[in-house]
Amino acid sequence: MIEKAKTTVLIVLVALSLLQSYLLAYSMPGLGATVRSDQDYVNAEPMGPAASVESVIFPEELIIHLGDNKHTVIYPGTQFYEMILNQRIQGREFKGFQRSPSNVLNWEEIRRNDIGIELRFNNGIPVELMQKLLKLEGDLLFLNETIDRIWIFKTSDTEEVRTFFFSADGQMVYESVRADLTVRDVQDYVGFGQFQPKYTMTADGLYIPDSPIQTTEIVFPYEVYSPDLMQRSLFFDPNTTRAFEDRSGSQIFTDGKKGLQVEQNGNWISYTDPAAPQSVENLLSDNVYASVSFVNQHGGWDGVHRFVNQAGEGEGKYIRFKQYVEQYPVIETPPFRYGYMRLTVQQGVVTEYARSLITLDPQSESRSIRWLPGGETLLDRLQNYARRGEVTALFPALQALPVDEKMVRFTPVWAVRLTDGTEAALTDAFPFGYEPPEETKEDTAANGASGNTEQETAQSEMTDEVKLLGAVGANKLGIQPPGSGR
Repeated sequence: MIEKAKTTVLIVLVALSLLQSYLLAYSMPGLGATVRSDQDYVNAEPMGPAASVESVIFPEELIIHLGDNKHTVIYPGTQFYEMILNQRIQGREFKGFQRSPSNVLNWEEIRRNDIGIELRFNNGIPVELMQKLLKLEGDLLFLNETIDRIWIFKTSDTEEVRTFFFSADGQMVYESVRADLTVRDVQDYVGFGQFQPKYTMTADGLYIPDSPIQTTEIVFPYEVYSPDLMQRSLFFDPNTTRAFEDRSGSQIFTDGKKGLQVEQNGNWISYTDPAAPQSVENLLSDNVYASVSFVNQHGGWDGVHRFVNQAGEGEGKYIRFKQYVEQYPVIETPPFRYGYMRLTVQQGVVTEYARSLITLDPQSESRSIRWLPGGETLLDRLQNYARRGEVTALFPALQALPVDEKMVRFTPVWAVRLTDGTEAALTDAFPFGYEPPEETKEDTAANGASGNTEQETAQSEMTDEVKLLGAVGANKLGIQPPGSGR
């Protein structure tokens, strides 16, 4: 009897030992200690809204070629931009890509004579990310490319529509020979452009409006995320961090490894989480996904941001998101830092993070009409710019300046981008109360009827929707027929 009992107990103990080994091996809930790595963060209370990768991938501008060497530029956030991109291009399919050298066609002649549209991406977008915006199917050569322009045009001597994707290095173009686009589509793009200010291109590819363009100066109330809130979001255990001030008066939080510096009177943060250098390739697409996810969890997004590829040294490692207020990007106005987020990413791990803690109210406090110069006035200021030879882009933008502790003013300017990526204000808007001469308004408004037969044909064949939009101004988001004076 005793021997049987001993045997039974031994069997039970062996069975329990095997069961425990199984549970430990497969990490069943409730057994063993929970191990957390240094990369873990506290799930802090939500801050700004989240965004998707799709929402930060979009063209910097749409350039519509009207024929007869006339053009117009349409910017993000405007009604025509949304209608062209979202309703007439995004749903189309681009297949059958054929690779050719970039000089396969005379692009200057096409720009002057053929109606069409260009989608421009600053420094280019990897095709893997561009697939979040457009329906693209191609071979491995194309799928591994970085594209900085898409050009859709109707040839002047045929009824053919051609679509080209330009590599960011300027070496190759890829023609989509099975693009789901028609002549009517291109004519619609041109039809939208008929009601916009006309632009003339300089010898080095910059677009100058023929007349002043109407913009808006805006004052927004704002709030600020507290440094303590960011600390709780960014540190694994905020209770183990210590805080002190450096000689400049900046507040610093650290847990001995990570660091959070709060600057600009509590309006700006710089976060660091040192990581060992990685010898393997940094994939830009993966790092963009990681960056969007990181921002979603640590501060969120104050309004619309666009991903900007930081080309050059460390490509794929440095991620930047440019902020838009309504249809215009915000450029930095030193010493006030605002208008962008900057991240450094190593193999999907964020090692640096800089951003503003300001979050704008949904409603503006005030709005005032301002006119940006055009024509000879703007051209003269561009030609006399000290770094004229380095200018790669000219665009309307907003400068942010604090009015007081609760208000920030966004003032329209013409801005330039230089070869090193620097952006700076070229010239301010005209003073408050300025109105362009009536003849200038009339010339701008009438600048679509140039006598170009193809242009007139395109306009006459526009869809009823485009005609109706033109007749009523077609703009509830900032773009109006020139001289509307709203």
